[in-house]
Amino acid sequence: MKRDDKKYQQYLQILHEELIPAMGCTEPIAIAYGAARARKLLGTEPERIVVDASGNLIKNVKSVVVPNTGGLKGIEVAAAVGAVAGKADKELEVIASVTEEEQKALKNYLEGHEVVVNYLESDFPFDLVITMEAAGHTSKIRIAQYHTNIVLEEKDGEVLLSKDAKVEEEGLMDRSILNVKEILEFAETVVLDDVREVIGRQIEYNMAIAEEGLKNSYGANVGSVLLSLYGIGIKNRAKAKAAAGSDARMSGCELPVIINSGSGNQGITVSVPVVEYARELDVGEDKMYRALVLSNLLAIHQKTRIGRLSAYCGAVSAGSACGAAICYLFGGDYDAIAHCLVNSLAITSGIICDGAKASCAAKIAFSIESAMVAYEMYKCGNEFLDGEGIVSKGVENTIINVGRLGKDGMRETDKEILKIMTGC
Repeated sequence: MKRDDKKYQQYLQILHEELIPAMGCTEPIAIAYGAARARKLLGTEPERIVVDASGNLIKNVKSVVVPNTGGLKGIEVAAAVGAVAGKADKELEVIASVTEEEQKALKNYLEGHEVVVNYLESDFPFDLVITMEAAGHTSKIRIAQYHTNIVLEEKDGEVLLSKDAKVEEEGLMDRSILNVKEILEFAETVVLDDVREVIGRQIEYNMAIAEEGLKNSYGANVGSVLLSLYGIGIKNRAKAKAAAGSDARMSGCELPVIINSGSGNQGITVSVPVVEYARELDVGEDKMYRALVLSNLLAIHQKTRIGRLSAYCGAVSAGSACGAAICYLFGGDYDAIAHCLVNSLAITSGIICDGAKASCAAKIAFSIESAMVAYEMYKCGNEFLDGEGIVSKGVENTIINVGRLGKDGMRETDKEILKIMTGC
């Protein structure tokens, strides 16, 4: 693929749009961002906050620690910290610079003010409305479809901004142009200076939180458990470090992560094991960067059909992408990568997303493990065949099937998961 090709520039833009920094789990951070924007509109500290959130948002905020809050959890906390200390211009790093004094102010605010959370019936998995009141004035923000997509701004009932929420990913490059063959072509031909900053930042940030997750106790300590049980060999170390990064992130670690498809966990999964394998195999920086381009774009390709939030665990798509990239590091060509993806998706598709929490780390580890099994199957001349379950002839058809499963087939599953989690 040549640098001046239209598709080359489109693929490059997708990478730059997707691989952005976020501090903390992206759903509570999106709530904090919306609250910071609503506070800015209101012009003063709100006396009352009302958060109307779709089921998938509730699911993903319920059990994770919000960073820079002193270990607090929940939608109320996310909204309050955004209102009290959020920097709206920082988007998904909105609460990255909260001070100790602001943390104290947050706790005082929660004790003395009403923060109401309501379930929002919506056709969108991601839908958020934040309303604030103070001294007879009101402000309202709506974010829909993805984490920073503000579709409505109101001040005292006057509409200041209004966009069609039904337009998916407005302003972003069309992800439907992606396919496995061209992703590989792009990864092999991209001028590395065009991706060096964005990929280099992903390596720096995501490896740092993975190391932090192993160094200290976070969540269920899945990474440390894996290392204690199975040693420091590359296969185990790769999945242990990724799991450790997730555990740290879910437990409020105040280090940023470069996300993928709107998810920090997926960003960790597509990058950390690939970096570990690249360094173990001593393939050089250039090869490592190309493998990471491949891994990131393969994950984005799959999630485009599944959707950013669903009952389908994002670790599965990210893990299969990671496995394909590791296959590439071992010299795998298109056929090898395609077979690795199909095998991996056939093994792990169906893992449910029951919200962001400590068990995400275990699901990441398992998904990476299945991806490596998928690669070993290919090396031994074994594969899952067309017609076996969700597998169809050709990797793209299997990806389409997985998208149907995640977006449409598991819609009712998603509702039941939410009922279970909320006791309804």
